Amino acid sequence: MIQKIRTTRTIWAVLLGVTAALFLQSCGGGSNLAKLQESGELTGALGREGWRQEIPYGMIVVPAGTFHMGQADQDILSSKINMNRQITIGGFYMDQTEITNNEYRQFIDEMTENPDSVDGEILSEEEIKERFYPDTTVWMTNFTHHYGDPMTENYYAHPSYDDYPVVGVSWFASKAFCGWRTTFMNEARESAGKFPVPMFRLPSEAEWEYASRGGRDVAKYPWGGPYTRNAKGCALANFKPGRGNYFDDGFQYTNPVGAYFPNDFGLYDMAGNVAEWCNDAYAPNAMPLIWDLNPTFIDDSEPRKLVRGGSWKDIAFFIETGSRNYQYQDSVTAYTGFRCVMTYLGRSSGMEF
Repeated sequence: MIQKIRTTRTIWAVLLGVTAALFLQSCGGGSNLAKLQESGELTGALGREGWRQEIPYGMIVVPAGTFHMGQADQDILSSKINMNRQITIGGFYMDQTEITNNEYRQFIDEMTENPDSVDGEILSEEEIKERFYPDTTVWMTNFTHHYGDPMTENYYAHPSYDDYPVVGVSWFASKAFCGWRTTFMNEARESAGKFPVPMFRLPSEAEWEYASRGGRDVAKYPWGGPYTRNAKGCALANFKPGRGNYFDDGFQYTNPVGAYFPNDFGLYDMAGNVAEWCNDAYAPNAMPLIWDLNPTFIDDSEPRKLVRGGSWKDIAFFIETGSRNYQYQDSVTAYTGFRCVMTYLGRSSGMEF
């Protein structure tokens, strides 16, 4: 009987504590805290609303975790630049698909109509187009003796390609897009009286590889298995299945984003379609240099930047989750695009998403 009474008292104490907490968070809580502050008590700064980070439209949650970064199969190039190492990554949001032609067009249109500061410089319409407009000639210039005229004329301009990944953009243009996207969202939030969100940015190489594996620690491909086809013989990504064979996966060039199954995080085209810019500079010896918590390798003097994921023109080796490659930061190609990420602010258990 005594035990029952004690249990009942404990339950009531908990309920009263919860009720008091809820009351302090209600309309009356602020005035009580104000009175406490007036009497000299430490209450914290008043008038600051709570924070719950919203998932941006088109993005997917990538919860924090630990994985083994590096090659997931034989190093057929014998490069020895990607040895395995255990890495921890904090939570972040990532675009579910690669940035499309039509999404990039919004950036160009907004920048043209409302010139913004890029690195402290206000650009004219001509400068914006010169620096950031996709180079559509890449469909002819990237390949020797290739009839790329139809792609040059239509890929970015025609609405039939609106949902295809944007290409012909440099590392600098990709970063400018991230900066514009941050300003565009935070101006809207400011007008609504909301706190700003963290900046959109290119993923680090470690973040990209962690996201591509979809929670499968040593997966060779984003879908987990060691093969590029399913049991029915259907290709699981857009790449080059064999010599001179580009169409066997269903697309001769790029595919509309989301045409294949996503990985376990819900991310599409983490293998093939277009390779994707990362924020990191390339260095053959980066793996032993970087820290094992949210690593990134930044070197402004290094013009080579990481690209990951392989593309529609690459053989299977380059679409593996652990394959590293690079391009020069000012280069533009018909097989490189990008997607954005945003850091998650708060407890990184993954349970809050």
